[in-house]
Amino acid sequence: MNGLELARHYYFEVGRPALAERFPEAMAEAAAGLAGEGSECFGYDDDYSRDHDYGPSFCLWLPEQVYSRWGSRMQSVYDSLPKQYLGFSPRKVMPQGQNRVGIMKIEDFYRKFTGCPGLPADERQWMRIPEHLLAQAVNGQVFEDACGTFTSIRNRYLAFYPEEIRWKKLAARAVTMAQSGQYNYPRSLKRKDSGAAFLALQEFIRAAISMVHLLNRHYTPYYKWMFRSFSQLPFPEIHKSALLRMAEDPLSPDNTILIEDFCKEIVNQWKAQGLTTLDETYLEAQGVELYGRIQSSYLRSLHILTG
Repeated sequence: MNGLELARHYYFEVGRPALAERFPEAMAEAAAGLAGEGSECFGYDDDYSRDHDYGPSFCLWLPEQVYSRWGSRMQSVYDSLPKQYLGFSPRKVMPQGQNRVGIMKIEDFYRKFTGCPGLPADERQWMRIPEHLLAQAVNGQVFEDACGTFTSIRNRYLAFYPEEIRWKKLAARAVTMAQSGQYNYPRSLKRKDSGAAFLALQEFIRAAISMVHLLNRHYTPYYKWMFRSFSQLPFPEIHKSALLRMAEDPLSPDNTILIEDFCKEIVNQWKAQGLTTLDETYLEAQGVELYGRIQSSYLRSLHILTG
């Protein structure tokens, strides 16, 4: 049983009955689930990750006015719930893992990850939110949402960035992939500068993973889970495995070919989404020329050179 399954069972079999009996009015406006920080919220927990901030628990999100009236008393009941459940030990909370579960305001939950009590007011606010925090804001599961307030905000975030922002981020990733992977990486190998080559490849891989997330309208989690998340996205397996091979053997001369093939697949993905109308002759180009021309044309088409 993974952490999300444990939280669901614990909520419906232990938490919900106790809270609904004492606070039926508040529960009529509550949302319950598990989301936010922690590998279990992504469904990535394993035996190694269960030594801290893991155990029978769940989140209960309340509108601010409901929390103001009932929150502290509901938290007292939450704290009195059985700590052991289905053979799982009590939750061991590390200092940096405080306030991940329990009774909380809807507004505080979203403010923690996005800086906004609900949705960003404009594109400028969207751009200020670190992407890995957006991934945490929408991961996990909502078990039930009586009035729909929490879910309505969550669904808008799940719908992904406004298209103008996605375009800008796609263009930025293209620039990084071109500069680090197609240009500086092979030059560093020729110089036998292994340190520079390693760092250039790292920049390329991070940008490439982010690019694929953006193409799939999926927020990129922080570095620990980037490859794991990338492996689950719709993308040709041959290129997924190629990126992993690069990471495992960062100084292989074959990586320059793998990088070019990966970039050409990105162009194909752009064309499939109608993001570019470049002629097929561009796909025959090699090295930085390929992405240099693509990103330049792309930026001009989006009118964001000074944006």
